[in-house]
Amino acid sequence: MKIIILPLVLLFASVIVFAQDMSIYKENVKKAEELYNSKQFLESAQAYSSAFESIDWKAYPIDRYNAACSWSLANKMDSSFNHLFRLANNSNYRNLYHLLADKDLKNLHQDKRWNEVVILVTTNKEKAEANLNKPLVKILDSIYVEDQKYRLQLDSISKQFGWKSEEVQAHWKIIHEKDSLNQIVVKKILDEYGWLGANVVGEQGNSTLFLVIQHSALETQLEYLPLMREAVKDGNARASSLALLEDRTALGQGKHQVYGSQIWSNPETGELFVAPLIDPENVDERREEVGLGSLSDYVGNWQLKWSVEEYIKKLPEYEKMLKK
Repeated sequence: MKIIILPLVLLFASVIVFAQDMSIYKENVKKAEELYNSKQFLESAQAYSSAFESIDWKAYPIDRYNAACSWSLANKMDSSFNHLFRLANNSNYRNLYHLLADKDLKNLHQDKRWNEVVILVTTNKEKAEANLNKPLVKILDSIYVEDQKYRLQLDSISKQFGWKSEEVQAHWKIIHEKDSLNQIVVKKILDEYGWLGANVVGEQGNSTLFLVIQHSALETQLEYLPLMREAVKDGNARASSLALLEDRTALGQGKHQVYGSQIWSNPETGELFVAPLIDPENVDERREEVGLGSLSDYVGNWQLKWSVEEYIKKLPEYEKMLKK
């Protein structure tokens, strides 16, 4: 009897320790993200280290990548490269276009180790795409770059000239023109092949299909929404991406969003807020069902604080904007 019970006790104890360690990990990652958002990059990087140390220096790939960004922005190149090499060698990181376009890593470009990282990530990408539809992958990779490049430039332009400036409006015009051209190609792909999964066009190609439809006019979004719903059921699209499209189309039709993914700005005050949302008390349960993190963490990307009580008080005011 003791031989059976003792391992169970030890297993139970190890589960408790693991849960405690993961709690410390998540707490420090959250702290790191908040520090990053407030531009305290060295402190952010150190918080990531505390998180990784709590689970024997292991890490989720996305957290390790973000740690590399924080170390880079803190001008600690050795630490940044350490995480990038671990990502490329141990986690098979292969998002080459994001790596090359990420301004957080710009400090690293003049270091000879940067080319080594790029070669490793390129190799990972090529291996992962060995059995994919190469012509479609190439087309969608190009569209992804076009979709993201000009949007990434918006932040610096708005900081220099202001969100309501002529420069920002002119840049949005360029974005809309690029979106229109991208939509022609993606709609043709969807109409001919259906919603292609990552097993055919890779993870980035699969994400590109969503991004282009998400950035389309409401009419196009509604046209392809049923197709994406079926794709999620078949495992060819992410439920988290579908949630964003569901929210955007709901608001576009004058309805309330479900998952709280859409952040609006008050045109008079400039205040950012979560666009009208159904059943705010249970939003985190709905977000968890589709693989999204808590709304509190999400709105932190805009330096917002989430309070259900405060939101419910202001909801009638937000709903008036929805009707306009």
